Amino acid sequence: MTRQHYLSSRMMIFFIAFMNMFIPLSTDLYLPALPEMGNYFSAGQALVSLTLTVFFFVFAVSLVLFGPLSDKYGRKPVLVAGAALYTAASLGCALAPDIYLLIAGRIFQAVGSGAVITVSTALIKDCFRGAVMTKILAITQALGVIAPMAAPLIGGFLLTFTSWRGSFFLLTALGTVNLILALLLTETLLPDRRYQGKVMGSLSLLLEVGKQKSFLQILVMFSLLSAPYMAYLSLSSFVYIETFSLSAQEYSYYFAVNSAASIAGPFLYLQLRQRLSKPSLTRLCFSVAAVSGVLVLLPGHGGPLPFLLSFLPFTAIGAVARPFSMNWLLEETREHVGTASSVINFVQTFFGSLGMMAGSLPWHDSVSGLGIIILAAVSMAVLLWQRVQKSV
Repeated sequence: MTRQHYLSSRMMIFFIAFMNMFIPLSTDLYLPALPEMGNYFSAGQALVSLTLTVFFFVFAVSLVLFGPLSDKYGRKPVLVAGAALYTAASLGCALAPDIYLLIAGRIFQAVGSGAVITVSTALIKDCFRGAVMTKILAITQALGVIAPMAAPLIGGFLLTFTSWRGSFFLLTALGTVNLILALLLTETLLPDRRYQGKVMGSLSLLLEVGKQKSFLQILVMFSLLSAPYMAYLSLSSFVYIETFSLSAQEYSYYFAVNSAASIAGPFLYLQLRQRLSKPSLTRLCFSVAAVSGVLVLLPGHGGPLPFLLSFLPFTAIGAVARPFSMNWLLEETREHVGTASSVINFVQTFFGSLGMMAGSLPWHDSVSGLGIIILAAVSMAVLLWQRVQKSV
């Protein structure tokens, strides 16, 4: 690991995991408040959901920029700037007087998140190697899912004594913590390892990564699985609260149970990776995801519990696929790790944004809509796998 003056190895693992919590925290924390926000701003579901979809769209675009910049200027400057912007934007969201300024705040929050997530991924490759990197990926993924599990519980709890604004004030505080840790970070990308060309030239590194056919095929194949989960995020509060008539607090319990299934995923991956080849583990991921899609379409309409149990397999196998695909992709990356991290996170977030948009469509039946999204994503991933496995 690159020597750190102020952060120990354990602290670096915590820091990387903490940064990976930013995206679920920035979305899941205020999910229980979405219906309340609609009432507060006199805005419809589509406009309120835009606070989610615009975040992920801008976040995806910003990822493309910060990877090459971190390869040229180093990890720390990009991370500090991103953390500062995220913190300021979170405060702006908390104070927003109308839905449109809230959406504007979310845009800047997304840009800051893009810098934070890009650097956090690059730090894993910068600081760890081989089997240790595999374990670190699993650990950070496991710790990272604590955020989506705890966030709606915290958000629901906050609603018992404050308004939706409380969630954004909490994000402001967490952003401040991240900024302090970023300032303590010792730069991990030494000057002789940085891109030496001009700023605009650094963006050409994206084209170099884009020419790696096998890398992109594997990335897109697994990124397709992120679309259904993000669709679930965009419609889950409306399904549980409006369709199944649960309270915001009850919804947070169901959401937390589903998120808890993610905790075992990274550790399950470590066990499966020792026993299964990459092709076998890939087929297992797609098979379980497809079964979950069928379950959502059939018994998923029966109430909050059947819906929860139907989607749980997808959540669990998604938690296996994330460290599996990330480790696979980082193994294929030999240089310009920041740029590769940008591409990885961009493509994953792009498909996640498409999933959120699909979930926000005016489905006659949101539960069936989610089942259709799952099966469509898995079908496309399987078709792409037919091409990928020829080179594995």
